[in-house]
Amino acid sequence: MIPSRHTARLVMRSWQDSDLEPFAEMNADPEVMKYFPSLLTRAESDALATQARTHVEEHGWGLWALEVDGRFAGFTGLARPRWNPDLVEVGWRLPRWAWGHGYATEAAREALAVGFDELGLAEIVSFTTVDNERSRAVMRRLGMTYDPADDFDYESSAAGHPLRRSVLYRIRAPRESRPTAGAAPTSQG
Repeated sequence: MIPSRHTARLVMRSWQDSDLEPFAEMNADPEVMKYFPSLLTRAESDALATQARTHVEEHGWGLWALEVDGRFAGFTGLARPRWNPDLVEVGWRLPRWAWGHGYATEAAREALAVGFDELGLAEIVSFTTVDNERSRAVMRRLGMTYDPADDFDYESSAAGHPLRRSVLYRIRAPRESRPTAGAAPTSQG
């Protein structure tokens, strides 16, 4: 069994069969999926959940199911984007009822900690469409930085599609504080 991860208000856990119905409802919500190429069918949604579940179970990290007060609240976690598998991204997707409470930021901070502290990653990215200000705000709250030189055209959107242009944010692993040569260790005895 994959251990769950807890924040002050959230549980990030492996996927359960009971998640499939609310996940499919979320992926069929036009407002939730506004910045994606299309809504997901039930089969596509189930396949995404299965893929996420398998990755978490095999690797101990990935896109965890998110739970708030025992209620399925979407996902948050780490993944390798198809368009560049050398990168690791932090991502999230939450149902509308969970918006505006800071859940995405809180869970993404935990995912970043896993990436840096447990996986030893040097950098984690996140990306979205140019107009997705809600997700961009989460990226800024996480301390991620944006450079317009990193903007790119997302491959799954057709040329000229309004969601094709994407922005990329980055965050580097925090530098470990190291004592300077000759400095005496401090005691908190």
